[in-house]
Amino acid sequence: MAADIQDDGFSAGGRGLNVLALAWLIVFAALLLLLASIAFFGRASDGDPVVSLELAGAAVQRAMPPKHAAQHASAETNLIGAGPQPSAPSEAAAAAPPPMQSVPTKIDSPLYAGAALVADPGLIEQTAAGPLPRIADNGRTPMAAYAPAVAAAKAPKIAMVVTGLGVSAKATAAAIAGLPPAVTLAFAPYASDVQRWVSEARRRGHEVLLEVPMEPYDFPDSDPGPHTLRIGAPEDANIERLTWAMTRFSGYAGVTNLLGGRFLADADSLEPVMTFVSRRGLLFFDSGSGGRSAVPEVASQLGAPFAQSAVTIDAIQTGMEIDQRLSELETRARAGGAAAGTGFLYPLTVERIGAWAQGLAGRGFVLVPASAIVVAGK
Repeated sequence: MAADIQDDGFSAGGRGLNVLALAWLIVFAALLLLLASIAFFGRASDGDPVVSLELAGAAVQRAMPPKHAAQHASAETNLIGAGPQPSAPSEAAAAAPPPMQSVPTKIDSPLYAGAALVADPGLIEQTAAGPLPRIADNGRTPMAAYAPAVAAAKAPKIAMVVTGLGVSAKATAAAIAGLPPAVTLAFAPYASDVQRWVSEARRRGHEVLLEVPMEPYDFPDSDPGPHTLRIGAPEDANIERLTWAMTRFSGYAGVTNLLGGRFLADADSLEPVMTFVSRRGLLFFDSGSGGRSAVPEVASQLGAPFAQSAVTIDAIQTGMEIDQRLSELETRARAGGAAAGTGFLYPLTVERIGAWAQGLAGRGFVLVPASAIVVAGK
């Protein structure tokens, strides 16, 4: 009997130990599963538009003292009918200050992102709405000051403009980092931190355009958002809306349309807008490839600098279709000496442009910013 009792006690104790060991094993497995899920999927906060590491180099700083200017006399800007340019800061100075979230209320000296100019008091009219671009007293234009340098080349030129930046933090960061510097980037005016993205794009060598919301044919089913330029609206109202968009950030060489097929086709509505833009020293880029646009006609009448997209490369979102449109763009550039294309910042579009651009020089073309193929109206 005693032996039986001892055996029963031993068996019960063994079962207790087994249960305890099993419990610890389950806890350990759960911890391993949690760590693996974090490593694979990331934390919940990782989806938030936090870009401090990506933009750590998007430094903006004031110009060097005059006594150092002679050491950096070769400006990095494309001098399109411009006067003297401010000198860029040294590489050491470019890395220190934090990124600029917005254009300061008062600008009393040129501001840079890396070596790229993003704001200059001589090119800014300070308004209640914000900094409005203007032609400097010496004739220097924002188009000239904010355009990247372009080496002289006899090869056919291709400009690629990618639109839609500044709304999605993740897509904007990917486009800025993944696209070749010669690709021009167009930013919508709505995000509160758009200047930060523009500064990072300029730091990486991209030319920047401002997207101005304009009325499309299917408005309001397709709505570019607040401050849309409308057909039939009073001229003063449209100029007020245009001014709002133009004061959202600084550092852009020109403006382009955000949607706006119907507005661009109406010469009477378009003419005062293009007049305002050209008198501010900016280019006008027509991102549509439709035949209804009145941009060439109005630009010719005004003598305004403009460029027009010949091909929208991603109307159909497949790799094969985008590649075909890029090939068509090359054909147009070879025939005319220069051509421009437009795409949206879809991940597939960014990927295919990057792959296409790698072999572009070997096929006898040069990739340039939009300002390099500007046509001056007659």
